[in-house]
Parts: sequence; C-alpha cells; structure tokens
Amino acid sequence: MSKHFEDTPQNRRIGILFIVLATVSFAGLDAMAKYLVQFLPVTEVVWFRFFSQFVLMSLLFLPKQGRALVKVAHPKLHLIRSLLLTGMTLANFAALQYLPMAQTAAIEFTVPILIAIFTVYYLKESLGLMRWMAVLMGFIGVLIVARPWSADFHPAIFLSFINATAYAIFLMITRRVTKDDSAEQSQYLPILGVVIVLFPFMLAHWVVPAEPLLWFLILLMGAIGGAGHFSIAHAYRYATAGKLGPFLYQKIIYMTFFGWLIFNQLPDWQVITGTSIVVLSGLYLLLHEMKQES
Repeated sequence: MSKHFEDTPQNRRIGILFIVLATVSFAGLDAMAKYLVQFLPVTEVVWFRFFSQFVLMSLLFLPKQGRALVKVAHPKLHLIRSLLLTGMTLANFAALQYLPMAQTAAIEFTVPILIAIFTVYYLKESLGLMRWMAVLMGFIGVLIVARPWSADFHPAIFLSFINATAYAIFLMITRRVTKDDSAEQSQYLPILGVVIVLFPFMLAHWVVPAEPLLWFLILLMGAIGGAGHFSIAHAYRYATAGKLGPFLYQKIIYMTFFGWLIFNQLPDWQVITGTSIVVLSGLYLLLHEMKQES
C-alpha cells in the first residue's frame, strides 16, 4: 500500500500543489489530443498516448518493483478499470475533434454529480433534499452547455457524457482498489490494459505521422499524462478528496486558455453560464463530502 501522510496544513498545501500540476497537465494533454486527432485516427492517438506513458512508467517502476507491480489484490477490478479508461479516453478524444475544449471540460465537471447519483443506487446512500437540488441544478447547467434545442447542438456532446460517466465509475472503483493496492499499481495496470486492448484497433487504422511535430506531441503526451497521473496519486497521499476536490475545477481555466491560444476558440455566454452552474453544484456536493470526512 502507498504511504499516506498526516493531515496537516503543510501537507494539504503540498496536495493542492500536486492537484494544480495535475489539472494543468490534463488540460495540456487534451489540447495536444485535439490537435493530433485532426491528422491521425483517434484510436492511434489514444494508443500512443498510453503506450508512451507505459514505457516511461515501466522504466521508472519495474527496476524497483518488478513483478510486484502487477501482483494486485483485485485483478478483476483493475481489468474493469482498463476497459473504462479505454472507452472514456476514446470518447473524450473523439469529442475533442468536434467540440471546443471549454465545452468538453464543462461536461466532465458532472463527475461529482454522477458519483452522487451512483451512491444512491449502488451504495444505498440517501442524498437528502439539498443534495438532490444540487444534482438537479447541475443537470440544468449541463443542458445550458449542451443546448439540445439549438442549431449549434453537436451530437459529439454525447461522447463527452460517455466520458464523464465512465470516469465517475472509474473513480469509484479506484477508491476501492487503492485501499489494498499501491498508487503505482493503480496507475500502471489500467495503462497496460489500454495498450493491449487497443493495439489491434490501432494497427487496423494506422496512419504514419507525416511531420516531426506530430511525433514530438505523441511522445510529449506520454510524459504529460504520466506527470498528471503521478500528481493525482501523490495529491491524495497528502490530503483528502474532499479538501482537494474544489481545486479540480480550475481545469476549466486552463482548458479555456489552451482553446483560445491554439484553436482560437472562446466559450460563449451559454457555456460560461452552464459551466458556472455545474461547478457550483459540484462544489456543494464536495463540501458535503468534506463535512462527512471531518
């Protein structure tokens, strides 16, 4: 099991720093993916994203841990996590082909809301009136972002919903497996699974990257993805999920910045309004979780 540190103000600050690094990393990763899928098949981009990270993690972890890295207490749960990670990344990268980065980020912020709903059905937990109101307001915010009544509605928004749903389930399972398996095992095994599962599909749609920039971004995605997952894993060793959760929402700032800088896309008032409602709803649910932890 990975080492967890005492909950002190200094450790919480370290955890928050890691969360900041993670959100910047994942926003940058999405920006690179959005650029790459304009030139390469989505399956190839996803496979290379995880293969390059798999190589880096193997070089870091295997010399020290060897076979212990793949000897886990819950192999079936890790297999499910691998399939979820495969599906949600495919859906996210495919959505980025058609949607602005700020819009995909807004849908991703429904994850705390989805987790709250899943706890009702799978953990038999009662939400209470105020938490149900937060869930309802969150989905009103999603409707404003998605605008299904508008001519600007794009079906790719459903891919973002698939990504968010799979991510919520992925996080719930991750919380279970990390009670018995280390952070390194929890990162390494799903990535190995994606590399194996997607390999034949990647070969079937293989396109040789034509420019050195594409190869550079492919390799950089692995490093950035690894840095993001490393930062997330270490953040939760220094501070609790409830205290770190609100800082995850700063990703919308970085996503909007990269969307403007690289793709000349800025969110309109509907995306800004809907995202604000979703974020406030998620923050309320996270604050409730913080009270439960204290």
